[in-house]
Amino acid sequence: MMSVSVTEAKQRLAALLDAAQREPIVIRRQNRDVAVIMSAKEYERIPDLNAAEFQRFCDRVAVQAKTRGLTKAALKSLLRD
Repeated sequence: MMSVSVTEAKQRLAALLDAAQREPIVIRRQNRDVAVIMSAKEYERIPDLNAAEFQRFCDRVAVQAKTRGLTKAALKSLLRD
């Protein structure tokens, strides 16, 4: 991933916007990452990726719970207490 200083980003914004269509660009200020320029298409994918990852997590937890004998009835009983 390419990184540039804030000063360079200001001077080369148009070129960086073009480059961001291929890969994200990290903007650095005082040797710290402060921002990322990425394509709108890549940005729009983020919520879908998060939702898919969360679903995989829920599926893993459900399998573990079932393996350990957790049933709906047992869960209801735990929630009542």
